[in-house]
Amino acid sequence: MFSNMEYFVKPGNIIREIWGKSDTILFIFAGAAAEFALNKAVDWLYFTGKLPADPIGRLFSTVSYARRIVFSEKEAAYQAIDKITAIHSSIEAARKSAIPDWAYRDVLFMLIHYSIAAYELLERKLNDKEKDEVYQVFYEMGTRMHLKELPPTYIKWLPVRDAHMQNDLALSNYTTDLFKQYKKHLGSVRFKILIESQKLVVPPIAKKLLKMDGTKWLMPAIPTYKLFRLLHLDGLARAAILPSKYKEEFKALNNPT
Repeated sequence: MFSNMEYFVKPGNIIREIWGKSDTILFIFAGAAAEFALNKAVDWLYFTGKLPADPIGRLFSTVSYARRIVFSEKEAAYQAIDKITAIHSSIEAARKSAIPDWAYRDVLFMLIHYSIAAYELLERKLNDKEKDEVYQVFYEMGTRMHLKELPPTYIKWLPVRDAHMQNDLALSNYTTDLFKQYKKHLGSVRFKILIESQKLVVPPIAKKLLKMDGTKWLMPAIPTYKLFRLLHLDGLARAAILPSKYKEEFKALNNPT
């Protein structure tokens, strides 16, 4: 199935399964949408004006870009990571200020957490070895971006992740505005589905800051969705969730690039 080409993520790594399914990515997207809004560095995402203008598209592009790196040949992945670094450097130059290193780590940490949380919600629990496989992929990505203070293993990362959430998340005017933009671009019904999806994967500290109640109305629907997937009817469920402009893009996420 795979050639002799060297890939950024080796065949057999659990992250290929996680990022090879659009429904898993949908929950990664939902969780990241919540945590992005709470991050104390979210003002950087407002600097160009692109995030509030199209928050769903911008978050989708972040997730899909990470996915392309996961399935790329190693040198192509490195080039893509270097491009991300260059883009951020140009934004820093325009603003005449540096994006904090912790803010870069936060985004990386989101991808790690939601990769695991989304897969465990829809598939099965991962063992420690598989969780470390996930972590090592993003660790290599962060190392390529020259990020500092990255723990070497998943187990050592866990307390660092907790500390980051304690220090770097806060409810702000940006949070309120971003959720208003989510609702504007999704519509009331899809926005409600987004909120309910977030409750299933967002860490407790984020749920507390966002004042999300403990009732998880969507949880009973997960087994039904799994059944739909077995019957190849899951496309109907996604059609109800996604605005039409993103449906084809998400459909394409089912196949490795």
